[in-house]
Amino acid sequence: MAVTDEAIEKIKGMIVSGALAPGDRLPKESELAAELGLSRNSLREAVRALSLIRILDVRQGDGTYVTSLDPQLLLEALSFVVDFHRDDTVLEFLAVRRILEPAATAMAALRIEDEQLDALSAQLDALGENPSVEELVACDLEFHRGIVRSCGNSVLCSLLDGLSGPTTRARVWRGLTQEDAVGRTLREHRAILAALRDRDADAARSWATVHVASVEQWLRSML
Repeated sequence: MAVTDEAIEKIKGMIVSGALAPGDRLPKESELAAELGLSRNSLREAVRALSLIRILDVRQGDGTYVTSLDPQLLLEALSFVVDFHRDDTVLEFLAVRRILEPAATAMAALRIEDEQLDALSAQLDALGENPSVEELVACDLEFHRGIVRSCGNSVLCSLLDGLSGPTTRARVWRGLTQEDAVGRTLREHRAILAALRDRDADAARSWATVHVASVEQWLRSML
């Protein structure tokens, strides 16, 4: 194991064991290095690496702190990595989205507030029946994000938010080339919303599956 990796594992061990809790300030560099049996250079590299993935927060002139360790904060690193996807992996992102988003939509059916449903409905009404593809895709992203935020699981919400970016281009491409893609998307949005209003988790899951799978199926046929 590389020296820096060892240092990372030792700091991670302190956090997992509870020796360092969210919001805690790390001991001084010299003290922590001595406590962990590390050189100050390797400790410094470990702190730098852990700050990049939002485990630690280095505050100039104040010290280094453990972050809140909130899932949304930690999964920002995943979103960063996802931005480097290749076009040939889009189907894989869609497949993962097809697994996760219906589950989140079913969960939301039992938790979403009437005010949130009204906001989603108003969003669709404002879009109209003949939006541009770009307007539709932008609305699609916000529509699903609004639903997923109501599922009550911040980890699932963050994962799906990170997965939405790589599939955007495929959605635009489909809207430009597939006959009635815009109309079909609008109808599926209305069906998902109706299932949510009925508090029907099974129907919400089914319509969300159909919605994501239709994009995946189209892209697979094009490739």
